[in-house]
Amino acid sequence: MGVAVIIPAAGEGKRLGGHRKQFRALGGLSVLEQTVMVFERHPDIDHVVVATPADAVTLLDQELRRIGTTKLWCVVEGGASRQESVYRALVSIPDHVDVVLVHDAVRPFVSPHAITELVRSVQSEGAAALAIPVSDTLRRASNDVFGETVPRVGMYRMQTPQGFRRQWFREAHEKARAEGLEWTDDVALIQWAGRNVHCVPGSAENVKITTPSDWERAQRMWPLWERTHA
Repeated sequence: MGVAVIIPAAGEGKRLGGHRKQFRALGGLSVLEQTVMVFERHPDIDHVVVATPADAVTLLDQELRRIGTTKLWCVVEGGASRQESVYRALVSIPDHVDVVLVHDAVRPFVSPHAITELVRSVQSEGAAALAIPVSDTLRRASNDVFGETVPRVGMYRMQTPQGFRRQWFREAHEKARAEGLEWTDDVALIQWAGRNVHCVPGSAENVKITTPSDWERAQRMWPLWERTHA
């Protein structure tokens, strides 16, 4: 089965502030480039498709090829929402691809083992995603006052990549577009379309760089990560 990964990178990164976070330098390359290189080096991945702001399409394509990305299929112009960006990338994927992964541009710390396990699960089950069990106490609050504790048994924190049988994923996107619906992530979309999604163990290291503290943590993590994974 052919395997492609979509990396939506058209967001503005407002919570981090300043320069778009996916284009900030981390270890000599941009965060996005480091993320792409994780999949470039993985033997199960055949193609990489990146969705980026319109003003960055040509330059990003050139830069990714300059740093040695041989699996880059194309860079597409992203949409006004994450779902639209993923769809635009999805329709560009070559026909022989059977498995499609979607991964956050600002998660450069995903392990090769996790990618392998995810691909295997999608190939056998049709849809899967990385997630880690919630370990902290969960409690509701209203007007800055705590309320009842929420049981954490069976609760998970979602991560990416999330992966799907291509036909299922395309059908779900087409149905959502026809009905004018937007979903917060790809698992929610595929569940809405009536498919079960299987859980693959993720890792606390698989950090999404969203806030200033995330960025500081990523900079501390990178030297060791580069020595052991790059």
